[in-house]
Amino acid sequence: MQVTSSVREPLITGGKTLKDVTHDISRQVEGKPSIGWILGLLVSVGALGLGGLALAATLWEGIGMWGLNKTIGWAWDITNFVWWVGIGHAGTLISAVLLLFRQKWRMAINRAAEAMTIFAVICAAMFPIIHMGRPWVGAYWALPLPNTWGSLWVNFNSPLLWDVFAISTYFSVSLVFWYIGLIPDFATIRDRATGLRKTIYGALAFGWDGAAKTWSRYESVALILAGLATPLVLSVHTIVSFDFATSVIPGWHTTIFPPYFVAGAIFSGFAMVLTLMIITRKLFKLEDYITIGHIELMNIVIIITGSIVGIAYITEFFIAWYSGVAPEQYAFVNRAFGPYWWAYWAMMTCNVISPQLFWFKKIRTSIVLTFILSIVVNIGMWFERFVIIVTSLHRDFLPSSWAMFYPTWADVGVYLFTFGLFFTLFLLFAKFFPVINMAEVKSIVKSSSEKVTK
Repeated sequence: MQVTSSVREPLITGGKTLKDVTHDISRQVEGKPSIGWILGLLVSVGALGLGGLALAATLWEGIGMWGLNKTIGWAWDITNFVWWVGIGHAGTLISAVLLLFRQKWRMAINRAAEAMTIFAVICAAMFPIIHMGRPWVGAYWALPLPNTWGSLWVNFNSPLLWDVFAISTYFSVSLVFWYIGLIPDFATIRDRATGLRKTIYGALAFGWDGAAKTWSRYESVALILAGLATPLVLSVHTIVSFDFATSVIPGWHTTIFPPYFVAGAIFSGFAMVLTLMIITRKLFKLEDYITIGHIELMNIVIIITGSIVGIAYITEFFIAWYSGVAPEQYAFVNRAFGPYWWAYWAMMTCNVISPQLFWFKKIRTSIVLTFILSIVVNIGMWFERFVIIVTSLHRDFLPSSWAMFYPTWADVGVYLFTFGLFFTLFLLFAKFFPVINMAEVKSIVKSSSEKVTK
């Protein structure tokens, strides 16, 4: 009998044994890289190199290379920052929250989702640092260092500083959680390896011996870290939303932003997990482990969070109308019908309309359509951040200060650099680390009524 999920799709197919699980997941670490992996790495490294030219030019010349102006001091950079932080949200949700709720369907996808979180947060952190202009001179000013360092204490009332604490905490906990989960699998690869590889994976395994006491401590630590990480799912993007919600800018000054941003982050994060897992599933021949059941369950989460985001969009318009505040009303009319109308309607189409297609079972269980729609969702979520930031800034209280933002090649190039960095790191992870948690997947096999052999 196969283990089934709430949507009656098997979580593992092919009648796998414990030995099969070890072999299937270890072979991509032990074997030679495939042609598909090499081509993917070449493309991502190429993007890294091309984007690196824009990054180098920005660091050399300053952020005057970007399309910012006196009216729009934030644009492409903060849009990308919020977008990348959102991408990293699904990893903690899948790993921590679903672990606490004992959801077995998370076990085949949590490892890649956790890695995605780490790499996305690295990409996100780049933008505030680059925006400093000369980060090598004063990047440390964002840290809570005392006055004895020759500078004043940071402004603890600033949401930008709250970002530093929230994202650094999020990154640290996610990194530890990810690495702790890798240790049993490193030990499995260590025991199969020889020579230098055995030494490397032996060091990474931290002397794991697989004893009952070791497993007990491992599970306790995992639960503790999950308990610590769960509040971060709500806090991190809530604090990012405070960058806007605590201001007086029309279109930003709203209390709906914290839950709206959290739902949007989970929405975009799950879409990116789907994109990566569908590619990984095909590239490493893991169809028996990343099944249609996993894809369907993630699509259901996208339906729910996409619907929440759609309600938030409608609520914003209602509150602007109900407030009777003319600048607030104008801000939302300008979003929908002003110079950036195309960005607004792209956002609405991608984020509100496209996820509703997953109500149809044939679509949410289709690999091709899911892959396309996952990309569409992330395009829409990027436009959402662009609409919130740029259209709220480019026309403020004074018509004399109205301006337009046009990205330069440096804006686009730095964004391309983060894409190259993200996919380069993910491809290297997928090749040299077990992309699926062997230990947890084996627990699914053992808990089924199939006869298994070691």
